[in-house]
Amino acid sequence: MVAAGKLSVVVVMVLVIATISNSVSADPDMLQNVCVADLNNAMPKSANNVLGSTVTPANVMQIPGLNTLGVSMARIDFAPGGLNPPHTHPRGIEILFVLYGELDVGFITTANVLVFMTIKQGDIFIFPKGLVHFQINNGIGPVAAIAAFDSQNPGVQTIATTLFAAMPPVSDSVLSKAFQISNQEVDAIKSKLAAYP
Repeated sequence: MVAAGKLSVVVVMVLVIATISNSVSADPDMLQNVCVADLNNAMPKSANNVLGSTVTPANVMQIPGLNTLGVSMARIDFAPGGLNPPHTHPRGIEILFVLYGELDVGFITTANVLVFMTIKQGDIFIFPKGLVHFQINNGIGPVAAIAAFDSQNPGVQTIATTLFAAMPPVSDSVLSKAFQISNQEVDAIKSKLAAYP
């Protein structure tokens, strides 16, 4: 027979393990086989030709049948010198597969360590969920890659636009102090990023 105190500890441990195992998954397990999404709830698109890259998402917003399935993809096309700027996916791990060309890719750990490498056609690179990462085509030809996510909508936050093009805007004093730049430099960056989607 288990003592009441030991039983309480066991119950608490089971609840903690259950909570942790449920929070590891990017999307919760589906409760039904099919649940087509309502696309009237529009979300922002991720394309930035100003920087020489275009992201073509294939997530629940484009394919409503992905709702509750916990997966999505995107194609990223890079012009020579094109950059998919530093960004995060708060709800998903990204696996990047290079279709053709060569990319310099990297992410920054929570200890501010840059993990960086050059990947070529057929190579795969993994970006952990929520970490700031980027891709850049430093070559002279175009590059295309496919990104796969363990979320029907991993979300995306581009660091520069998040900070400098937020509405209502982040105050100049916060940004100038955080980046150790003048208010005039903050305003110049804000004016350049104002047109971004």
